Amino acid sequence: MPFQGQLGHARKVSAAEAAALVKSGMWLDWGFGLCQPDKFDAALAARKDELQAVKIRVCLSMRPRQVLECDPDGRHFQWFNWHFSGYDRKHHDAGRCNYIPMNFGEVPDWYRRFIDPCDILVLKTAPMDENGFFNFGMSSTYSYATAERARCIIVEVSEHAPVVFGEQSAIHVSHVDYIIDEGSDPLPELKNPPVSEIDRKIATLIAGEVEDGACLQIGIGGMPNAVCSMLKEAGVKDLGIHTEMLGDGLVDLIEAGLITNARKRVNPGKTVFTFAGGSRKLYDIIHRNQDIHVYPVDYTNLPHNIMQNDKVVSINNTTQIDLQGQAASESAGHRHISGTGGQLQFVRGAYASHGGKSFICMSSTYDKKGEPQSRIVSMLTPGNIVTTPRVDTMYVATEYGIVNLKGKSVSERATALISIAHPKFREQLERDARDKNIICKGFV
Repeated sequence: MPFQGQLGHARKVSAAEAAALVKSGMWLDWGFGLCQPDKFDAALAARKDELQAVKIRVCLSMRPRQVLECDPDGRHFQWFNWHFSGYDRKHHDAGRCNYIPMNFGEVPDWYRRFIDPCDILVLKTAPMDENGFFNFGMSSTYSYATAERARCIIVEVSEHAPVVFGEQSAIHVSHVDYIIDEGSDPLPELKNPPVSEIDRKIATLIAGEVEDGACLQIGIGGMPNAVCSMLKEAGVKDLGIHTEMLGDGLVDLIEAGLITNARKRVNPGKTVFTFAGGSRKLYDIIHRNQDIHVYPVDYTNLPHNIMQNDKVVSINNTTQIDLQGQAASESAGHRHISGTGGQLQFVRGAYASHGGKSFICMSSTYDKKGEPQSRIVSMLTPGNIVTTPRVDTMYVATEYGIVNLKGKSVSERATALISIAHPKFREQLERDARDKNIICKGFV
């Protein structure tokens, strides 16, 4: 699709000059994660009293945003978000953040087909290279598609941003209207949550299911990082990576020499991702690394692309699953926590891969006001959003085991899931299942 903006008119401006372009009622897009601007954010916040109902579309904020901090009532700046970080969640709890439901891999197409061109797109990028390109490869995702449709494009240059090779990972200066180059703070780092003993037990079970030559997609959190640690001890070899997020756990496998990507049918020899988030070490490793490539999310996350590699292993967390196999991974009742992201697409892509496996993981319980509650339930909490439907759920893992739901009747599914619930809740779960006719009469 041709770019909508003017060509050949890029000029350097201060963040304050760039923010002065914003008018009340405009739609702004700030992109994903590490690509969100900081200087522009602060300069726009300083104009708060001059503006009303400026709408800003973002995803996965990784540090506080000044436009939110300065405007608790949301009269000046309205926040629209594709996927919550902990910071975004806090503002949603306060009624300041609007969630946009999506399958992550579809978003570039949505920008091209369904979303009106934004008035101003602002992206943090690496400095312009010798060929005139600004690289946003640390968060490729839907950046290029957004730029194609934006009426005005501003890049905020960061000398700390890694340059990542790949497809649609940069924008040429001829498509840029304004350049902010005022220095920058180091990139925010995503702290890895501590790995619990339960995480290790689940990771050990999953690692035993990963074969030589498997192609990995691993989500965020202590459990996925524990899986990576267990894989280092499991002796598997020739692993590949085709993932949504590239985090520290997968980088540890690369450094350990377990990732060769040699058996991949698609992008052989290359680690493929659409956004990165983690430590400074991760950002340094992906910088100008010929073996690690970034692609837009409609390449990494669409099931018909995922399935082309053999033995795809998809590992993602959930917060609650019912006895029929519906996984609710993004909300706690009506309280939104994160987002759909790519979970469902990777579940489907892994299943369709030759020899592929998808795992939905969780601890068997969580604490609520000091009392343990079962994550496996006969009925989802009212308001909970189903992320992975029961017909798509394949393997489910807790610290008590792994079960495969494919091909099982509702009664068999319920029995299987009860077997990996915490022992304290199994009797009640079975009683509820029989009372609700989830487990049929006479079924043993």
